Amino acid sequence: MGKNHQKLRNKLEAFRRAAGLTQQELSEAAEVSRKSINAIENGIYVPSTVLALKIAKTLDCTVEEIFQLP
Repeated sequence: MGKNHQKLRNKLEAFRRAAGLTQQELSEAAEVSRKSINAIENGIYVPSTVLALKIAKTLDCTVEEIFQLP
């Protein structure tokens, strides 16, 4: 991860809830563990490009809508 990863903001939890999905359901659709989804939502883990794209596709939005730099 780059130096600026702590500045990355995300709205993953809001998009996931709006889609009516649990962390487990999203993790299964994105083919990762529930703990990974939790870590992303809490800003502990920055997903790979592939994972970010899978998440966005599952939530029917763009990566930029979920993840932003300040």
